[in-house]
Amino acid sequence: MTNIKIERINNIIMEEISKILMLEIKDENIKFVTVTDCETSNDLSYCKVYVTVLYQEKKEETLKTLKNASGFIRSELAKRIEIRHVPELKFFYDDSISYGEKIDKIIDEINDGE
Repeated sequence: MTNIKIERINNIIMEEISKILMLEIKDENIKFVTVTDCETSNDLSYCKVYVTVLYQEKKEETLKTLKNASGFIRSELAKRIEIRHVPELKFFYDDSISYGEKIDKIIDEINDGE
């Protein structure tokens, strides 16, 4: 069970990364990225950042660009949030939305068959 402090830090990091991506990053590959979740380790050394993209065909390119920009994003986080050590950021694509759409489609097909 994650403790309340880690949950609060996850929410702050998620909110601030969203703002940084929206306002600070000039790269066009990152313009249509949505941060869906963050999971910070208990020792605050790593943070998994889950993202989705508007255009599925640019998924790999966007993740590569985010990996290259992670140092800049981390330095901006250090300026914005007050924690002793800003975790190293790792970006992952969040498949939960496409999985949910697939389940909805299956349910609709089952209901149409009845």
